[in-house]
Amino acid sequence: MKGYKSVLIKDTTREEREEIVRRSLSCESGCENCSGCALGVGDPFKMYQPYIEGKEEIRDINRRFNASYGIH
Repeated sequence: MKGYKSVLIKDTTREEREEIVRRSLSCESGCENCSGCALGVGDPFKMYQPYIEGKEEIRDINRRFNASYGIH
């Protein structure tokens, strides 16, 4: 895909992964745009910390989270 940048750990730096998480969660806009607390996640950065640290792909974190709510 043209203009698509991979978000895989092997293709990103830690700083890029932090930015990917921040942008996807709209963290610059404040908590009112985040549903993490309402879903029992709390701080969404904690949920995505393994991705930021390069230990687990973001898709696997999302898959596990969705499975815990019966979302496929």
